[in-house]
Amino acid sequence: MPVHRSGTARRGPIAAAGILLSSLALVLGSTGTSGAADTPERGSASLGMGVARHDGVGPLPRDTRTVQTEGVDTSSHNGNVAWSTLWNSGVKWAYVKATEGTYYTNPSFAQQYNGSYDVGMIRGAYHFATPDTASGASQANYFVDHGGGWSRDGRTLPGALDIEWNPYGAACYGKSAAGMVSWIHDFLNQYRARTGRDAVIYTATSWWTQCTGNSAAFGGSNPLWIARYNTDPGTLPAGWDYRTMWQYTSSGPTVGDHSRFNGAYDRLQALANG
Repeated sequence: MPVHRSGTARRGPIAAAGILLSSLALVLGSTGTSGAADTPERGSASLGMGVARHDGVGPLPRDTRTVQTEGVDTSSHNGNVAWSTLWNSGVKWAYVKATEGTYYTNPSFAQQYNGSYDVGMIRGAYHFATPDTASGASQANYFVDHGGGWSRDGRTLPGALDIEWNPYGAACYGKSAAGMVSWIHDFLNQYRARTGRDAVIYTATSWWTQCTGNSAAFGGSNPLWIARYNTDPGTLPAGWDYRTMWQYTSSGPTVGDHSRFNGAYDRLQALANG
């Protein structure tokens, strides 16, 4: 995924009389804070784009005796994905960004969603939530109507709600903890009404604690996809005793974002089948 950083503009030759003023401007500019120009374009958000910035990045996890199944997630940033390369490297599942808010659909969705399926992967779609732009129910409907549905074909995972730091403004989208929990309930209830499945929740523990008050309301029904780029998943949000998936890096091979399903392939199939 891309990382947005502010840069220092290049300056051309100047008259001798302005050298000191120009140098002073450069010094002041280098210590200033980033402004609105650093805010990404609406629709450009992707799963985990705030994790490294807010939680940092540690070493990659070590291999363990625990059976896990490798997966990836993609968005428009990835363009046409080399699915055969990923499949041959051991990646067996994928989540593809379908929508954001009620205003954006991924232009690469068909190639990514169908391409992963065609190569043999179990795949699903995810929605980047923007709770400040529309209700949870409205965004759930938009998601289902634009690729986020589910079918009992053994190869389609339930949709995932990507709920994390707001890349366009205040981290919690201007909502109180109670307001955020209500919004999430609204989305999940409508998604279940439309598809018959409980959506996966993708989040980071630090964001969840800050913006939901570490709500324990969803652990009994919604699988957890935890984000942490370090040697282990760390402390999980309240309500979940275990994670279903773990996004452990944004710098893996071929597409960057790699995750591990917490179980063998047959358990992944069971999640797909519902």
